[in-house]
Amino acid sequence: MRVDEFLTSRRIPFEILYHRPAYTANRIAQLLHVSGKEMAKTVVLRTSKGYMLAVLPASCRIDLEELRQELSEGQVSLASESEIAQIFPDCELGAMPPFGSLYQLPTWVDESLTKDEEIVFEGQSHEEAIRMNCRDYMDTEHPHLGHFACR
Repeated sequence: MRVDEFLTSRRIPFEILYHRPAYTANRIAQLLHVSGKEMAKTVVLRTSKGYMLAVLPASCRIDLEELRQELSEGQVSLASESEIAQIFPDCELGAMPPFGSLYQLPTWVDESLTKDEEIVFEGQSHEEAIRMNCRDYMDTEHPHLGHFACR
């Protein structure tokens, strides 16, 4: 299901932001003149329990060791491009939305992302992003919260 259809079906306000093709969350933030801490990037991870999403500000790097400890996991690693393509067949490669629930995946959000009123994230393609209220995102996705983003 497309994220915009999902949000519309739940009557959640959002805005689609079209932009030139961009392949990193930081570049999208630049094109849209959005702060890197307001732009959410989605990282697909592999754990012993399966795949999961980690969502953090575009201006930060993921600390896999910190997240591994928070999850009480033996190993946490980045999923490969082929794994991502299989998990997200309706998305352009690398343009995953932060809604693991749409793909039966647990979602973890770094708490620093929740500090702003709005978040912006990729909308399943490299040419559109979605802006929505952060509280609406949290109320819709019900992600786990953690501290795994480092500057």
